[in-house]
Amino acid sequence: MASPMSASSFLKALKAEGLTVVQVGDWRDHNRNHKGPWGPVHGVMIHHTVTKGSARTVEICRKGYDGLPGPLCHAVITKDGKVHLVGYGRANHAGLGDDDVLRAVIAEKALPRDNEANTDGNRHFYGFECENLGDGEDPWPAAQLEAVERAAAAVCRHHGWNERSVIGHLEWQPGKVDPRGFTMASMRARIRDRLK
Repeated sequence: MASPMSASSFLKALKAEGLTVVQVGDWRDHNRNHKGPWGPVHGVMIHHTVTKGSARTVEICRKGYDGLPGPLCHAVITKDGKVHLVGYGRANHAGLGDDDVLRAVIAEKALPRDNEANTDGNRHFYGFECENLGDGEDPWPAAQLEAVERAAAAVCRHHGWNERSVIGHLEWQPGKVDPRGFTMASMRARIRDRLK
């Protein structure tokens, strides 16, 4: 069980991991905290955006859209490997997911199959949205994959978590497919190696 790091600590952790960080507007105070608590935090969730164009992607993730107000994550990882901070606090990214998966994340054990949506993920996960069409064909540039690895490792390093604290949206909520185009097993292996 961990309290979320401060916005300043989040920024510092990402920079310390060697990332290029872009601060977007009032990101430190842009959140959905009025809809419920944020924390305790237990892990990191990776998503793809189903969008094209970095500026447009960052704007959508910051503001949201009809029916789903922003922020839609804490940071957007664009194809060039930059990490754009768009919100901090509770964000509309994880939705309802499987309590068995959450227990496995907390215990840092292998994940069970997600088969129910009964637990508030927005409360318990840091969220990174990654610019990608999510069609299985849109490429994932090396710089972007490395940034995903570094960003997740930065959060894990701060909290003393291992790579099993990092999951994909598809492992949390039935019916989700993101991120599509790489496996979470391969990403966790990269994060594990970086944390050594």
